[in-house]
Amino acid sequence: MVLIMNSKQMIEQLVGFNTVSRDSNLSLIDFVQNYLDDYGVASTRVVSDDGEKSNLYATIGPLEEGGVVLSGHTDVVPVDGQDWHTDPFLLTEDNGRLYGRGTCDMKGFIGIALSLVPQMRSLQRPIHLALSYDEEVGCRGAPAMIEQMVTNIPAPQAVIVGEPTSMSAVTGHKGIVGLKTTVRGYETHSSQTNRGVSAVMNAARLVGYLSAMAERLERDTPSDNGFNPHHTSIHVGVINGGTAMNIVSRHCEFVWDVRNIPGDDPDALIGEFEKYCKEEVLPEMRQRWSECFIQTDVIARAPEFSPKESAALELVQAITGAQDTSRGAYVAEAGQFQAAGFPTVMCGPGSIDQAHQPDEFISLEQVVQGESFLRRLIQDLST
Repeated sequence: MVLIMNSKQMIEQLVGFNTVSRDSNLSLIDFVQNYLDDYGVASTRVVSDDGEKSNLYATIGPLEEGGVVLSGHTDVVPVDGQDWHTDPFLLTEDNGRLYGRGTCDMKGFIGIALSLVPQMRSLQRPIHLALSYDEEVGCRGAPAMIEQMVTNIPAPQAVIVGEPTSMSAVTGHKGIVGLKTTVRGYETHSSQTNRGVSAVMNAARLVGYLSAMAERLERDTPSDNGFNPHHTSIHVGVINGGTAMNIVSRHCEFVWDVRNIPGDDPDALIGEFEKYCKEEVLPEMRQRWSECFIQTDVIARAPEFSPKESAALELVQAITGAQDTSRGAYVAEAGQFQAAGFPTVMCGPGSIDQAHQPDEFISLEQVVQGESFLRRLIQDLST
């Protein structure tokens, strides 16, 4: 039996799948693939190395150039420790809002697009759906799918990444490099600090250096570049180390990121930090114990999305009638599509202000606007 669902019903289906990034998204991918199969739409999975997650892409309409890619990520952020007033994985409507994890970021956009598949029968130029995994943990899933799409789909005129932009065009976002720094010291009784090498205290010294780098970037970067915050940021999010109050710590590690504006080289900043580690901190540590070390590993990376004129921007502006553009401080998959040579723009329903929040929601007004936008796109591609 062919499923026919409106936008709200489809969003409800998608929200019902718990696709927190630490868990599998295969139940959602199974649902989408079966739904597309019912409409005679073939789809392709691009599976993660461990087989627990998958991207999916599909072409609706003729295999012709000049189509449009609608891109969205299927994973969502955790709800742990958040003060939700509704079940985050059960869509709840209240006062003109749809509450649930992912309603805004970004199952709202995906749900609207899927609900309109029955309206895509008369396409003269194709719509390509591109659904990814692990966007929320460093945009790790999409690259393998994008690599296949470069080869396997006719060149599109545009990629529209449906991140929550309140249906306005976003033409740039920052890049990200996620890192983990591990510090190895030497354990002694805390009464003998002259013998030990504290991993925790040396890690704190490194965090302080990163903080000073961040302050310099904020101070020295021109503030009129359209990003908010305007500068490349450096942030330490997690730190763990030590055994007890009275033990000089042997081990400490911290996780941090660099979110670079276009034009700033994150590797140069990482190189500056590693030089400080190698030339300033580590020699002092090894004066007491030769086997001390500091090691920094890259755990996530995604490129910036550079603002530029493109066919994708022109298409969105023609459909919405709005010429205003903005830039995002967050990171998305738009930079990955752009790096692969696709004209790209971000435009989707919902506000980034609600993303990742407890009681995440998308307004029904935004759902209507998103649906109207995609209906006009379908009409444009059908003539």
